[in-house]
Amino acid sequence: MVSIESSREQWGSKIGFILAAAGGAIGLGNIWKFPYVMGQNGGAAFIAVYLLCVLIIGLPILIAEVLMGRTAQRNPVGTFKALTKNKMWRAVGGMGVVAGFVILSFYGVVAGWSFGYIIEAIKGSFFDYATPSAAGEHFNELTQNVYWITGLLGLFMGLTMMIVYFGINKGIERGSKIMMPVLFVLLLIMMFKGLSLEGAEEGLEFLFIPNWSKLTGLSVLEALGHAFFTLSLGMGAMMTYGSYMSKKDNVITASAQIVALDTLIALVAGVAILTAIFSTGQNPAEGPGLIFHTLPIVFTKMTGGYIFSIIFFILLSLAALTSSISLLEVVTSYFVDEKGMQRHKAVLLFGTVAFLCGVPSALSFNILSDTKIFGLNFFDLANFLASNIFLPLGGLFISIFVAYVWGFDKALIELKKGAEEIFEKRFWEIKFWKIVIKYFCPVLIFLVLLHSIGVLTMIINLFQ
Repeated sequence: MVSIESSREQWGSKIGFILAAAGGAIGLGNIWKFPYVMGQNGGAAFIAVYLLCVLIIGLPILIAEVLMGRTAQRNPVGTFKALTKNKMWRAVGGMGVVAGFVILSFYGVVAGWSFGYIIEAIKGSFFDYATPSAAGEHFNELTQNVYWITGLLGLFMGLTMMIVYFGINKGIERGSKIMMPVLFVLLLIMMFKGLSLEGAEEGLEFLFIPNWSKLTGLSVLEALGHAFFTLSLGMGAMMTYGSYMSKKDNVITASAQIVALDTLIALVAGVAILTAIFSTGQNPAEGPGLIFHTLPIVFTKMTGGYIFSIIFFILLSLAALTSSISLLEVVTSYFVDEKGMQRHKAVLLFGTVAFLCGVPSALSFNILSDTKIFGLNFFDLANFLASNIFLPLGGLFISIFVAYVWGFDKALIELKKGAEEIFEKRFWEIKFWKIVIKYFCPVLIFLVLLHSIGVLTMIINLFQ
């Protein structure tokens, strides 16, 4: 009989896995969300708390998720099935598959905007704007166009399907080896441009000199939540990518490298965007509209803005694409492993279904804008369910499962494979991981969950 590991496709190289997994983590959250969340929460003080949260919650959960996938050599549902006889836990894996599917459906809409803005940048449309409100009006006009928004969703989903269609080595790994270096080079170009602008030092002060008075309890929770979400934890993506690892690979160092890359990209993006924002006198606390409303104005006020606007939205689109392929792979892996479907058929079928599910989210900005479910349109509902419910619950259950169900005795046997030197010379790292997974992660993620659904926010406000 051929073993699961020998018959299952694996990453061709360690760097291939690192770039693919880092690409799965690096997405719109790093380049679109991180700068505006940081801008709304005081800059440097928020960054300090965020980095601490990445160390305390992000890295330990990532290690746990990758380890589970590598051990079972299966998708999220198959992983729980292999590691415990308790059928209840398969539902947790199933929740990860559903979360990945739901996120892909609305994520493709936002990613489509970034593709569309490449065209807007090439056309020079940004130079028609005089204020962020004018840029916002143009954005609203574009999203009102049914053909524009659904067409770009279809284009983005088509590119995602094409990469995943060719498998782990020829598709995801090869694509990541091309896209990730290009993404990083483009981001560095944007950062150096931002640093060269007059007034950029004000942005650097905002980013690296903490003003602790601006940090609130809600800011800490925001940092905690973003540290969790930016690494794509709780949706099964890292578990799925881990399932293609060899038992000889070091899960601890690989996870640390993924976290380091993800954090570096977020910080470089913060420098690139906020130095430009401050140098042109724009508002860093603009919120979610920072990229599509404020940055177009920034480009019109900088030398070479036309070229840099094109570079930026290519960069944003690449980041979105590296994440979307990890989301589609979660769904694909499930149907290949558990249902015996051929990869090509699974990709085409469920990529198409994800597109169709994304259409109501796209139409939420035009003809379905008045259609509400629990007071939310389709886009906001999908975003809320995935980001506020599925992901925190997934992370919470993973930490509980490793610590109390699978157990550290079994987990450490698997973790030691490929990481013998750490076990022998730096055992304190293992001890730290055990303590954090067992005690800190469940409590902190539960707080993130309460904050995400608004319960903790209401409690905090009562005492202010």
